[in-house]
Amino acid sequence: MYLRKFDLSGRVAVVTGAGQGIGLACAEALCEAGAAVVLTDISAERCEAGRAALAAKGYVVETDLIDIGDSASVNAVADRLAVSGRAADILVANAGIAHAGVPAEELSDADWERMIGINLSGAFRSCRAFGRHMLAKGRGSIVTIGSMSGTIVNRPQQQVHYNAAKAGVHHLTRSLAAEWAARGVRVNSVAPTYIDTPLLTFAKEDKPMYEQWLDMTPMHRLGQPDEIASVVLFLASDASSLMTGSIVAADAGYTCW
Repeated sequence: MYLRKFDLSGRVAVVTGAGQGIGLACAEALCEAGAAVVLTDISAERCEAGRAALAAKGYVVETDLIDIGDSASVNAVADRLAVSGRAADILVANAGIAHAGVPAEELSDADWERMIGINLSGAFRSCRAFGRHMLAKGRGSIVTIGSMSGTIVNRPQQQVHYNAAKAGVHHLTRSLAAEWAARGVRVNSVAPTYIDTPLLTFAKEDKPMYEQWLDMTPMHRLGQPDEIASVVLFLASDASSLMTGSIVAADAGYTCW
C-alpha cells in the first residue's frame, strides 16, 4: 500500500534546470518512479548531456529549452504539452543561479535584478505556466527548490540578493499552496544545504570558507544531488498527499544551530 504511493506511472513531470546537478537527479528519480519526464534547461548542450546521462541508465526522456527569465518561453512549453494531451502533472521548479561575495552596499542593481528575476520571478513564471494547466485538470503537484538561505543568513559569504530571492521562493510556495489547495494542486518546497554541484565550484576553491561551512554543519558534509531528489520525489508523489505549503529542510542539520 505505502510504496505504491510513490508510483508516478502515467504522470507527466517537468523539471527545469535539469541538465545537471539537483535538476538532473530529480529527473532520474522521477523516471525511476515511472513518470514521463520532460527535461528542460536554458542550455541545449546541458539538455543533451542530461538526456544522454539518463539514456545510459535506461531512461528515455523528452527534452526542451526553457528560459525561466522569459514568460513566453515557459508558457510555450507548458502550452505545447497541454495541447498534445500531456499537460504536466508534476513540476519541479529547480532552475536558478548562485552568486555571492558582494557586500550589500556594493551590490549593483543589475546583479540584484538578475538574481530576483531568475530565482524568484523565474520560479513564479514556471509555477504560473504549468499551474494553469494543473488547475484546469483539478490536480497536480509542484515542488520548488528553495534553500536554507531562505531561512537563515549564511556565513561567511555575503549574498543578500540570493538570500532574499530564496526567502521569496518559500513564501511564493506557501502563497500558491493556500490559493490552489481547494482546486487540487499542491505546492511544496525543499530547502537544501550546500549541495555538491557545479554551482559550488567557487566554494571548494576557497578552502577557509569551505571548511567553515563544514564546521557549521552538524553532519559535517555537503549534500549530494540524489539526497535532494529523494525528498522531491516524496513531495511530488501521493506519499505526501496531506502536505501543501510545506518547506522541507534537507540541510544536514545546518539550521539547527
